[in-house]
Amino acid sequence: MRLAGWLHPILALLLSPLLPGVINRVKAFFAGRQGPPLLQPYYDLIKLLQKGAVYSGTTTWVFRAGPVVNLAVLSLVLLILPLGRVPSAVAFPGDLILLAYLLVLGRFFTVLAALDTGSSFEGMGASRELQFAVFAEPALLVGLGALARWTNASSLSGMFADLSPAFWGDSLPLLVLLASAFLVLYLTENCRIPVDDPTTHLELTMIHEVMVLDHGAVDFGFIQWAAAMKLWVLGILLVGLVLPGASGWRGLDALAGVVGLLGVAVLTGVIESIMARLRLLRVPQLLVGASVASALALLLTFR
Repeated sequence: MRLAGWLHPILALLLSPLLPGVINRVKAFFAGRQGPPLLQPYYDLIKLLQKGAVYSGTTTWVFRAGPVVNLAVLSLVLLILPLGRVPSAVAFPGDLILLAYLLVLGRFFTVLAALDTGSSFEGMGASRELQFAVFAEPALLVGLGALARWTNASSLSGMFADLSPAFWGDSLPLLVLLASAFLVLYLTENCRIPVDDPTTHLELTMIHEVMVLDHGAVDFGFIQWAAAMKLWVLGILLVGLVLPGASGWRGLDALAGVVGLLGVAVLTGVIESIMARLRLLRVPQLLVGASVASALALLLTFR
């Protein structure tokens, strides 16, 4: 069973760049233009990873470590996160807490790398990133806690393995609340509209993008790869709630998980095509709403 879990990290490393490609194609369709090729993120990664990096004399090892640590942390997350109904390679009681801490560790080093440049713009982006994290992290922990209590499982693999159509019938309100909270977290953590616009280049409005302005070449390639993997990681939490029960064949379950992630990417493209970005002052209200949804889901587990 655990051998099948190693399929998830391999698929994520290879296929995660496909997700931003799908999002860009959906947005191009809604805008009535041809748009970039579906595999454009792969072309960009190959080009960036072949270039040599140039570093400012004002930066230290922290600046160089940021992209590497973030990519390594997300790779570790893939080891404890199940792919839909396929159990993870490594599972143990309380691994959902490790998931949250690993995501925080990746954010911490990204923020440190931005601050290490001494740029006021990157410091502003780091400040906004941490402000939104204060509201986002409780929603994630409370949501995972609600799911753990309702499924009587203490590991991520056990939590998502117990979700089935019969479970939906008994707890549809709880799953709707959790899906709503995880969708908001997915858009927030990945800096997508309506929280952030990944295509903007106006420093005064950027959040994540402004933190990586001084990164280039191979380091920026690691950042882009890690961003695609984070789309995968946060997306699989949402996909795990809505997939049907396990089929008994790991290959089919893994395929269902990948198809679900592509569906989430399409949904992301639709949201970014029909919605505008929120004012910065409205984003905390959205995240508080996600925390409230997670809290309500937790309260429903005490029925």
